[in-house]
Amino acid sequence: MSPVQKVLQMMSEMKAKGENGMEEETKIFGTYSEWVDDESTKLGFSITTAKRDIDEFLAFIAKADSDVDTLSAGVSELDGEIKNLQGEKSEATALRAQQHEEYVKVSTDYSESVDALRKAIQTLGSKNYDVAQAESMLQRMAASTPGMRRVLAEFLQTGSKQEQQRGGPAVAAYEFQSNSIVQLLEKFLDKFKGELADVEEAESNQAHNYEQEVLHLSDTIAYSQKEHEEKSTLKAKRAAESAQAKGDLNDTRNDLAADEKTLSDMKATFAAKTDQYKQNQSVRKDELEAIGKAIEIISDQSVAGSASKHNLGLVQKTTFLQLRSASSRVAARDRAAAFLQKRAAALSSQALQSLAAQLNASPFDKVIQMVKDLVAKLKEEAAAEAEHKQWCDEQLKSNKIKREKKTAKVNKLTAGVDGLTEDIASMAKKIATLQKEQSDLAKAMSEATSQRIAEKTVNKQTMEDAAAGEAAVKQALVVLREFYSSQSFVQQVPEMAAYKGMQSAKGGVVGMLEVIASDFARLNADTKAAEYAAATEYATFTADSKALNKEKHDLEFKTSMAKDQAEFEKGNTEKDLKSTQKELDSALEYQAQLKPVCLEVHVSYEERVAARKAEIEALKEAYSLLDQK
Repeated sequence: MSPVQKVLQMMSEMKAKGENGMEEETKIFGTYSEWVDDESTKLGFSITTAKRDIDEFLAFIAKADSDVDTLSAGVSELDGEIKNLQGEKSEATALRAQQHEEYVKVSTDYSESVDALRKAIQTLGSKNYDVAQAESMLQRMAASTPGMRRVLAEFLQTGSKQEQQRGGPAVAAYEFQSNSIVQLLEKFLDKFKGELADVEEAESNQAHNYEQEVLHLSDTIAYSQKEHEEKSTLKAKRAAESAQAKGDLNDTRNDLAADEKTLSDMKATFAAKTDQYKQNQSVRKDELEAIGKAIEIISDQSVAGSASKHNLGLVQKTTFLQLRSASSRVAARDRAAAFLQKRAAALSSQALQSLAAQLNASPFDKVIQMVKDLVAKLKEEAAAEAEHKQWCDEQLKSNKIKREKKTAKVNKLTAGVDGLTEDIASMAKKIATLQKEQSDLAKAMSEATSQRIAEKTVNKQTMEDAAAGEAAVKQALVVLREFYSSQSFVQQVPEMAAYKGMQSAKGGVVGMLEVIASDFARLNADTKAAEYAAATEYATFTADSKALNKEKHDLEFKTSMAKDQAEFEKGNTEKDLKSTQKELDSALEYQAQLKPVCLEVHVSYEERVAARKAEIEALKEAYSLLDQK
């Protein structure tokens, strides 16, 4: 092969290699451009989602903080109300104690007076006294019996009024006055009994009013304390939710910043690589044009034909120096080939093995050029692999950070969905329980109403019967007392005693009738008190039941609203979970794409660098062996 033909062959190989390199670089850049476009789209979605999440977090935090401020004001207001209610309850209790103390004092006084009157009536009924003697006896009783003082005062006041009406005291102090005094004392007894009953009724009314007021205050305090507890709990919950949202907001902002930086860096890198690619394509194109033009020139008849015609490079005179130089080059080439064979075996290098095999069959100058080309090629591969290694490290690190963040967020959102699901189920169960309790309360109030109507009817009939019996007995007492009173002034004739009725049995019959009348009165009073107590108890039960029913209804309404809110939050959380899971799946998919490119290698990067360095050193050594000749 002539030198011209050799040159044409080498330039044809260069042109083919350049065309292949240009095509390969175009394919690589197309794949890289497609990857950049996909990653830009994914990062764009992530950035849009993060911005939307940030807006939602900001709105939620503002609402939660506003709720916390409102609830704080409500809690403070409830503290003041509870304090005022407790003060009113204490004041009512102190006033009730004072009223009861006064009642005990007055009722004791009236009770002692009633007992003293009964004794005085019994004493006067068994003896005959004139007014002066009766007054003297009452004075003696007043000195020993505390309750008799009120009777004596009433007696003296009544006596003074009678004397004023008669114009002076009676002259005949010896006249029999027992019945009129007894009747007067009985009037006092009825009066004091009535006043005692009024005092007891007033005490009962005051006690009932106190109980109702205390019950109302206690219920109001309990309701306010419960509302205070609910607001405090809700305040703490909303504060915790706000803090959690702020943490999520910070994480989302960090993710957004990282994604925006990644996108910006990727675009900058893509722009730089695009410029480099365009520059490379331009250089490659110019190179191919130059090689093609050179081939065209050398292939022309003026060059190739002349070379063939004159046998350029084939007919030469060989001198002893040239022969010696040629033999030295052959020896150097053989030593370099042997060295490369040895290093190829030690390093298990196919490149060195192939080069060593080509050395013996190639001209010396071409051998040197092959060594230089292989060294340059290995250096280019080392640089490309280093750049690829750096790119892989950056992508793997970024992908790992993103996977870890999205995995943590998926776990957090999954836990949130599970918690909300449990809360919703618990609130649904609570709502069902409250509905059943309201139904039971309505049933209980209906039964209590029926029972109260029947009880009221019985009590009303009993009071009517007792009042009728008492009236009849009192009428009988009037008849008997009038009869015995009329017989008390009949003159007694020694020879023949006039029949004045069963005077001996008078006290027993009248006493029994009085007991019966008092029994009827007591039955009437007890039934009236029982009816009042039952009515009060029914009213209290009804009021409490209605209040409790309203409380349960309000709680059911609040729970339903909370359940609806939880279901709404669950829906949003599930949407976020789905979106985050999609981003995590995208990161995992990208990791799978990176594995065959960056991770699944048989030899580590450090080992490849060391092997390539050893190959380059072997080539340099081989080149030095060749370059010596």
